[in-house]
Amino acid sequence: MLSVKNLFVKFKTPEGVVRAVNNISFNLLKNQSLAIVGESGSGKTQLAFSILGLLDKNAESQGQINYQDKNLLNLDERSLNKIRTKKISIIFQDPMTSLNPYMKIKKQINEILIYHNSFTNEQATKESLRILDAVKIHDSRKTIDSYPHELSGGMRQRVMIAMSIICKPEIIIADEPTTSLDVTIQSQIMDLFNDIKKEFNSSIILITHNMGIIKNVCDNIMVMYGGKTMELGKTNEVFSNPLHPYTKGLLETVPSIDQEYKKLKTIKGNPINMISPPSGCIFRTRCPDPSHECLEGTSTNALIKIKADHWVDQCCVNCH
Repeated sequence: MLSVKNLFVKFKTPEGVVRAVNNISFNLLKNQSLAIVGESGSGKTQLAFSILGLLDKNAESQGQINYQDKNLLNLDERSLNKIRTKKISIIFQDPMTSLNPYMKIKKQINEILIYHNSFTNEQATKESLRILDAVKIHDSRKTIDSYPHELSGGMRQRVMIAMSIICKPEIIIADEPTTSLDVTIQSQIMDLFNDIKKEFNSSIILITHNMGIIKNVCDNIMVMYGGKTMELGKTNEVFSNPLHPYTKGLLETVPSIDQEYKKLKTIKGNPINMISPPSGCIFRTRCPDPSHECLEGTSTNALIKIKADHWVDQCCVNCH
């Protein structure tokens, strides 16, 4: 469905050049779900924005993002608009700021169908009600005549999901879809993504920093740090046999009811400065067991295949 090859994204700022995405490659298959995991600032969202041409004006990107034999990086705005929502849709991180506070939900969903499918307003309203029912909004008629501020956080997120699937896209990108939601609603939203994948045969890219929500939802996982891939593989394999110290750290920070009264584990240090990253391995300043080779090595994003469907950063293999 989607092939990303040697993708670089950088931003020119007054302080210097921020290299947000550095030589990222991955493939997304039909009806497959991929989790892209990492801390804030690891490059996840900029990777997603580059797919749909939503980067800021001070950004430069190079590489290949191939969809239907087209490199999306080479398309103009008009061509991208034909792909956005209808073929590849995105669910933004904060539904409260993504939805227009001055427009009722009906108008915001209807305009998608009117623009992309040439529906009449009456046809669009009928389809909007159907899609709100599909995302398990119980009183869809009341919801469709509401303003965003009249809905709960979970309801707003469901509306955003409904808007993303209403044109039956082949690929859905969800950027931190459970942020600021309580754990019960988080679970419901993740179950909803499972249902969407089955019903609409969509491929899903799920961006998150929360390892705890993806295990039963995503087929594959890509762990990012400092704009680079640290580990890539089948989700069950990576969870049961994490190889990179950053992946291990992320898994250890997930709270568990079995850890009652135990101190919550953290990853030492702070995320790196993307304008002036450390020399050597990009993770060495936070690695729990760095070697002298970490200082001399480098995270080139050359991934080493350890076993079928499991790759890890070359520097990590060399050092550990």
